[in-house]
Amino acid sequence: MATTSQPLRGKTTCKKIFWAVFPHACFILSLVIYAFLGALMFSHIEGNREVTLSEEYIAFLQNLTCLARKLSDNVTENEKMFKDDIHELFNTADPVWFINPKDRWNFFGSLFFCCTVFTTVGYGNTYPVTRIGKYLCILYALFGIPLMFLVLTDMGDILATVLSKSYNEFRKLQSRIQASKLYSGSTCSKRNELKTRAQSKIVINEPLTIMEVLRSQSGTKQRPVKYRNVELFEMLIARENENTQPVRNKSMERWSSCPELAREKTVSRVIENFDKIGKELEKLDVPIVLMVLVIFVYISCAAAILPNWERNMDFQEAFYFCFITLTTIGFGDTKLEHPKFFLFFSLYIIIGMEVVFIAFKLGQDRLIVLYKKVISFCAEKKMPTKKIYPK
Repeated sequence: MATTSQPLRGKTTCKKIFWAVFPHACFILSLVIYAFLGALMFSHIEGNREVTLSEEYIAFLQNLTCLARKLSDNVTENEKMFKDDIHELFNTADPVWFINPKDRWNFFGSLFFCCTVFTTVGYGNTYPVTRIGKYLCILYALFGIPLMFLVLTDMGDILATVLSKSYNEFRKLQSRIQASKLYSGSTCSKRNELKTRAQSKIVINEPLTIMEVLRSQSGTKQRPVKYRNVELFEMLIARENENTQPVRNKSMERWSSCPELAREKTVSRVIENFDKIGKELEKLDVPIVLMVLVIFVYISCAAAILPNWERNMDFQEAFYFCFITLTTIGFGDTKLEHPKFFLFFSLYIIIGMEVVFIAFKLGQDRLIVLYKKVISFCAEKKMPTKKIYPK
């Protein structure tokens, strides 16, 4: 029986782990599939568009040619005027005129664009030009942004659980260290007293046999028979509970005989996992200073790695770029030369957005508490004092 029960327990634990991970894997997998489908769609629409010479582009080329002809051989006299004219002319230029659609809208470029859409970063250096692409971008964002926030909330629960457990374990370790320092100053008599108490507890907690229980009742014959029988019954039950193995659950027996009940139970557990999304994030209570430190270390690690393939960035520029990305500001002033390498950093972006989202949530909670204190303080000050008139 023991050999057959061990594989069954192993199978049940594997099933529990699978159904516990299943909701989280579904969200991440659906987001990945959504990003790949969007990349295929936009690469086909925007990458295969026809490049036509518009009237604005032809006028831009004519003005540029006129400026080049007006430039005399003496560059120093007309240098300032030429700079102002050329600056004004290029302000009217559209960056799309100087970009080959097939180079910009390949699969990796389209995938990078999709990631900037549903993460709400929107750098601005890549955007749809065709009318169909713009309409599809609206629809893609309407479904992609809620899906991204759902993934953020779900992964936020995991990260919040890890942070809260780590912080609680750190506090427990700190309290143990403080307690050990207090106990180190105690006298030897107290240590001996604690040892005797511990030994007495061990002796009391040791299970007794039935004969020992019966012998112990000889000293309690002066008590009423009713109370002696109750004590004897309780001690016998405690002895049996300690010796016997845990009884097999009846629900497990019903599941093994009726697989439909097992499926219903599994489905109900999966539905409960979906219903618990966002609960752990609400329970998180760690210092905001700790979250700021985690964000700084997290961005610093990426800022040290990113200049390895982006040669136009140093540590400070990469730190600024990662912060603008993780906070979903996305100015677009810093352009990536190799965006497809940055796509492999997508897991870093999602986890980083989680960390920043948790920090914002904690800051929001602290602000609410502060507003409540301020409002209650102002209300107490403005409350009219009751005047007591003599009778």
